[in-house]
Amino acid sequence: MKSPAELAHKLSRQWQNADIREARLIGEADWPIRLSIVRPTAGMVAEDWQAIATHIRTWRAVRSGQVIWEPASYRATGEAIEIPCFWEISNANEWIEAASDRLVAAEFSALSRLIASSDPLFHLLFIRQRSLWSDKPIAEILKSAELVSLLQPGCAHGAPLRALSLAGIDSKFFERHRGLIVRLLDLRFDGEASRQGLETFLDAWQELDHWLLVADLDGDLLPFSEMRVRSSELLAVDLSVRHLLVVENERCLHLLPRSQPGTIAILGAGNNLRWLAATWVQNARVAYWGDIDTWGLTLLASARLMIPEITALLMNRSDFNSYAGTHAVAESVIAHPSPPAPLTTCEKTLYLHLLTCEKGRLEQEFISRENVADALAGWMRTVCPGRS
Repeated sequence: MKSPAELAHKLSRQWQNADIREARLIGEADWPIRLSIVRPTAGMVAEDWQAIATHIRTWRAVRSGQVIWEPASYRATGEAIEIPCFWEISNANEWIEAASDRLVAAEFSALSRLIASSDPLFHLLFIRQRSLWSDKPIAEILKSAELVSLLQPGCAHGAPLRALSLAGIDSKFFERHRGLIVRLLDLRFDGEASRQGLETFLDAWQELDHWLLVADLDGDLLPFSEMRVRSSELLAVDLSVRHLLVVENERCLHLLPRSQPGTIAILGAGNNLRWLAATWVQNARVAYWGDIDTWGLTLLASARLMIPEITALLMNRSDFNSYAGTHAVAESVIAHPSPPAPLTTCEKTLYLHLLTCEKGRLEQEFISRENVADALAGWMRTVCPGRS
């Protein structure tokens, strides 16, 4: 036999399970939920009738959900008696009431407020990741959701995060809720805030410099074949570099051919492109290689604002078509509904084409090493016509 307290404890434990919370709060849970109370055996009725009578009285006092009673005949009672067999819970409110747990009830109340007052895009995260909000004032969590709904890529325009005046936040708001803000931005922008870093994604001034990966494709231009350098240092140094390849993602380093005279590659800059204003960069021939998706083309457009003559490599319709059949994936969140102005006519046409594709995202690491080498060699021939 199960007592109300035992089954209430089971219901309370179920609240701790993220899959169960999701199913019962926004999923497709099969309501009502029926918990088995378990009938007493004939031996239990014969040996300790007082315990059976107490069990029955306890269940008759239950007011949460619905107790399902069924008649049962026992030799010891002489006639059929009503026995509690199942506890039926019809909805989430009854579930929490039946659990009879003060902390669970408080979390359910807070979560109900979050769901009622925030964008549905954020609901699943709030339900599954209680640690993001359970120890913070709910008003602050709702303010975070409101703020994230207003933020756009690059919206800081070089200002510090604490200087952003949106949704009535104070200057310490980003510091207090950074983790939550990044997670919510990832939901809006397909993980870009985590991938680029919050400051880079919002184009905010960074007190701690963004470290970039620099690769010496020449072999004799730098003390090391690869090294990490702060973006501020790239603005301050004077490098003797004739050709610069800017690569969106660090994980493409292994695809880059070496023995490229006068050439270095800088990888992983994302939206942090202010270092392109450095004199040595402006005096070099610069190419850009990124993902073929709306984000990659948007980053290319940002680079072209800094260097109008920049050459895009492996970012055209032909390159997309060559790999889309086997490697393209859906771009769940686009950067902008229309192409950025600095793109060329062909690039804008590609951007619009990607918007119509069911799978409109080709990540650059799927391009073959041979195609990368050919593209880089073709670019080098255009900037060095005499090179064989």
